[in-house]
Amino acid sequence: MGGRYREENFRFSGPGKSTRSTTLRLRVLNGGPHGVLTAKGPAKFDGGVKSREETEIELRDVHATLDMLEQLGFRVGWTYPKRRSLWMLDGVAVTLDVLDFGWFVELEGDASALPEVARSLGLDPARALKDSYSVMAKKHQKAKRPTKAPPTRVLIQSVEPPKS
Repeated sequence: MGGRYREENFRFSGPGKSTRSTTLRLRVLNGGPHGVLTAKGPAKFDGGVKSREETEIELRDVHATLDMLEQLGFRVGWTYPKRRSLWMLDGVAVTLDVLDFGWFVELEGDASALPEVARSLGLDPARALKDSYSVMAKKHQKAKRPTKAPPTRVLIQSVEPPKS
């Protein structure tokens, strides 16, 4: 399994909250093979491996989902685009993510297999980043904004998959 695609990630503030101090974060992903609504629980770290409970629902209509969440009181707090390339290695999903603020390798799979797969790729699990993409995206956006101007409204556009 492998693939390359663009994603637009929408992070929310509202009834479910979306801060590091709360237990639930809500994200809508638009792009890749399909849209996805994700609820993420708190992260736990052990030996460079982050684990968290995630509940995901595949979306047929991302924009209808965004509209419904807005009607329920959620607001898009921020967005960040990402280009993702995906491979499978020994049962572990290996992704190369390219964002406005850097290139990142993400490994997903059985927690016991991750350190060995990371080392086989020349990565040191002890140096794994603890911040999520959304936290890094917010820091990057804040660093680009020299004033404390009010946030800009988000323009939601459809993202077409890359042509082969």
